[in-house]
Amino acid sequence: MPAHLTNYLIMLPLLAWIVWRRVSRQFGRQPIRRKRMIARIAVFAILGGLLALGGLHKAALVEGLLGGALIGGAIGLLGLRLTRFEVDPLRGDCYVPNPWFGAVLSVLLLGRLAWRLMVVWPQLQQASAPGTGQPMGYASSPLTMLVIGLLVGYYIVYFSGLLIHHRRFQRGQLRTTAA
Repeated sequence: MPAHLTNYLIMLPLLAWIVWRRVSRQFGRQPIRRKRMIARIAVFAILGGLLALGGLHKAALVEGLLGGALIGGAIGLLGLRLTRFEVDPLRGDCYVPNPWFGAVLSVLLLGRLAWRLMVVWPQLQQASAPGTGQPMGYASSPLTMLVIGLLVGYYIVYFSGLLIHHRRFQRGQLRTTAA
């Protein structure tokens, strides 16, 4: 088996597992874990910054990423309005996200990545001809960067908003128990 295909045998199951975990967190009651949410905000911010720096060689890539991040932020605000907070006797404070937002964004990302893989696959088959100067993968498509920007903007705004709303929810719970 060629060495470049071995990398895909390792990366594709890992990517599938990551996507499965992400999609499973879009449904049902989710416990609020402040430290994990803060870590996710930091990771998405770093990822967005690195992708923006990596796309500086082509302005359309950065425009796609920033446009996607702005649209994703607006969708994140709308998703926050449709999120409910509850107290579970076993899990503690929880939130119930609207499943449509996360599911649609996940399907959009998976569809775009699958399309990109189909387009790039013939180039990967000709890996014996290096030095063509053509970037492959996500880095050469403004539309893919827009979809990635959607996810980055959505999750930064959504997790930040969850943390803010959770504080308000806790204060409201304290007021109702004190009254």
